Amino acid sequence: MQDQAERPDRARGRDLLTGAQVLSGQLGKTIQRLRKAYNLSLSELAEQSGVAKSIISQIERNETNPTLATIWRLSQALDVSIDRVLAAGDEEPFIEKTSRADTPILVSEDGKVRLAIIGWIKTIEWLQWYEVTADLGGVLDSDPHQRGSVESLSVAEGAFEVEIGGSVQRARTGETLRYRCDRPHLVRCIEGPARATMVVIMKAAVME
Repeated sequence: MQDQAERPDRARGRDLLTGAQVLSGQLGKTIQRLRKAYNLSLSELAEQSGVAKSIISQIERNETNPTLATIWRLSQALDVSIDRVLAAGDEEPFIEKTSRADTPILVSEDGKVRLAIIGWIKTIEWLQWYEVTADLGGVLDSDPHQRGSVESLSVAEGAFEVEIGGSVQRARTGETLRYRCDRPHLVRCIEGPARATMVVIMKAAVME
């Protein structure tokens, strides 16, 4: 994915994405309710989140579609998960269950690496996560993700190595590798059978 020529174009693109695919009409009410629950003024929330007071006011009145970065900053300041902020209902608790049989599985070309898609479909444009299982010697050969994206591989059992541009790093049980994944990269099982959790954070998740 290539960068847009100008910063305003990128911002507009993300505004369209959040408005069309993520946000509901309840977002402003949810932000306002949480702010009042913490007895925070607009100015205090602005100071804690780094989001301008005028922007927060517009969000609460549903007069703007904020970027995911803005929602993330507000969720951090309000000490609530971004999923909760984006939930459709004001008071109804959010809980969702997916059975193992309904979890999609991706398989590497050599058939030795399997990725169970355990991430939420609503966040796939900016946050993806997988349960990885692999046999010894299995290789996951991945194309670049969008520019600026980061991947995190946390090993629960066995060992993996990650190769990017001729650089190789290894991780064993209890260790985590984090790396830019906006270029071709290989994940290889060097001690198996192995298990890991893989999280892909797209640039739009945290960058303006």
